[in-house]
Amino acid sequence: MAILVAKSSKVIVQGITGSAGRFHTERMLAYSTNIVAGTSPGKGGEKVFDVPVYDTVEECVKNHKADTSVVFLPARFVMEAAIEAIYAGIKFIVVVPEHIPILDMMTIRKEAQKFGTIVLGGNTAGIITPGEANLGIMPDIAFKPGRVGTVSRSGSLTYYVADTLSRTGYGETTCVGLGGDPVLGSTFNEILELFELDQKTKAIVLVGEIGGVYEEMAKPTIEKLKKPVIGMIGGVFAPPGKRMGHAGAIVEGEMGTAQSKLKALGEAGAHIAKTFLDIPRILEELKI
Repeated sequence: MAILVAKSSKVIVQGITGSAGRFHTERMLAYSTNIVAGTSPGKGGEKVFDVPVYDTVEECVKNHKADTSVVFLPARFVMEAAIEAIYAGIKFIVVVPEHIPILDMMTIRKEAQKFGTIVLGGNTAGIITPGEANLGIMPDIAFKPGRVGTVSRSGSLTYYVADTLSRTGYGETTCVGLGGDPVLGSTFNEILELFELDQKTKAIVLVGEIGGVYEEMAKPTIEKLKKPVIGMIGGVFAPPGKRMGHAGAIVEGEMGTAQSKLKALGEAGAHIAKTFLDIPRILEELKI
């Protein structure tokens, strides 16, 4: 089993004829991701790696029953593309580009909630269900099918955690990248709840970072979960007032510090990992 994406997902690539869209479409296809179509207004009728290209998302849904989209477009075009997909009936959207304008992302969230669509990103590395489907820019070499679900703000930390789980024999059910922008389509709460319902997922690794309050907001959800959660926060030694990589990774005043996040996760009952190697050690102690 998996969450959000599987072999059966019917995926489209919005922006498939662009350089990034074309490059990552080839990668995703090589992983056997079920990409049924792509969009590029004005280029309908073309093909990219034998994938048919349409002018609109509506055509993709009508002709291929598409249900999932991954967006490779400049940030200024993301809101229009995402809302087009939502209105066309797409139920899961992965927004890879970074620096999506905050008002645009808030508009996407509002429309997604209205139509029951789940959005990851912006600035997400994507999502991978090992052995089934890879949406975004995840390097598949780090991932192997297994029994631990992961959710992270950071793509790089996602890869390192997955590599650690793979090398120690645990593997992953699904690895979810929430994204590093200040305003996100989905939060830890929604993803944790999906993992809780997934029968194959026996434990969850949550990897946060400095900035924002998404990790603190997950506290009530973690408290309700029956499955064990391992929490890890990147940026413990990050200097205040300096953005660290992601647009949302900045400590301003007392808000969003690594210490406050670790405190909230610990109080919620999460097992705290200080290093990557702590994760398999904790899983072993929990007899996962």
